[in-house]
Amino acid sequence: MRRAIWISVALALVIAYPLLFATPFQQRLGALVLLYAIAASAWNIVGGYAGQVSVGHVVFFGCGAYAAMGAYHHFQLSPMVGIPAGIVFAVAIAAAIGTPTLRLSGHYFSMATIAVAELARLIVINTEYLGAAVGLSGPTVPRNVFDLSFISALPYYYLFLAILIVTLLITWWMTNSRMGFYLRAIRDSERAARSLGAPASRTKLYAFMLSAGLTSVAGALYAMMFGFVDPESGLGILISVKMLIMAALGGAGLLFGPLVGAAILVPLEEISNSWLGGKGAGLTFVLYGAIIVLIARFQPGGILELVNRLLARRAKTPTENAAQGATHAP
Repeated sequence: MRRAIWISVALALVIAYPLLFATPFQQRLGALVLLYAIAASAWNIVGGYAGQVSVGHVVFFGCGAYAAMGAYHHFQLSPMVGIPAGIVFAVAIAAAIGTPTLRLSGHYFSMATIAVAELARLIVINTEYLGAAVGLSGPTVPRNVFDLSFISALPYYYLFLAILIVTLLITWWMTNSRMGFYLRAIRDSERAARSLGAPASRTKLYAFMLSAGLTSVAGALYAMMFGFVDPESGLGILISVKMLIMAALGGAGLLFGPLVGAAILVPLEEISNSWLGGKGAGLTFVLYGAIIVLIARFQPGGILELVNRLLARRAKTPTENAAQGATHAP
């Protein structure tokens, strides 16, 4: 009951955020937090629950972004038409590259996904149909509401919030299904999970494909909000690193972990960029590296795991705390 109350309060605050902070910068910042929370939540399915640390998820992000902008640029259709196409491309690529790469484990899998992401970026740079190094642009002025081209960030905020809720519901459903139990068992020990009859290879591939489809939606929304996509903004490796760090910072393998990580990292990055202007480009890499080191050294489970541990400690009765203290006493 207490958890449901906290979730309701948090949801009410998120819904009221644009009304409480009405400046354009604050509304845009809120929209970006929700957008990256969608991408990080999608990554969390395979990276958090399955324990497969992908650093090449930007490939699926780029599928959605290029499909949305390509629908307008080549066919004069609404960018929304490109969302299903982006999902199909992302899932197909995930199936193609996941079958061999998911047989790898640990840093070998991560290295393979980095190689795939860099290969995809080089292919796009040299493909004129995809805009090459220049990229593709969306409608300069909104033709109708289906173009999802708005002057204010407020419509994007509520659109991203709705899609984030759907993404979290899908993740919650998955974690409470048989697939979720298989993934957690595989993450803890794949050999033990296989010995108990869990179809490890197939389950990891399904998680990879589901994660890819949701990531492509985030990429399409990003392209529609900014009105363009190029190899750096749609396929830059830094996007994958952002997803990974946001999930790890908040709590990988936890439902709301990516949202907490995005709520911390995105404002930190945007504020530092606004303070330093163009001089802060290299600072982003330093910031990400420092966060990775701090998480790995002090809190591998993320912020939410620390909060849950502190709340559980407070919830113990004085008798339990005394008994635990007596157990550890010399």
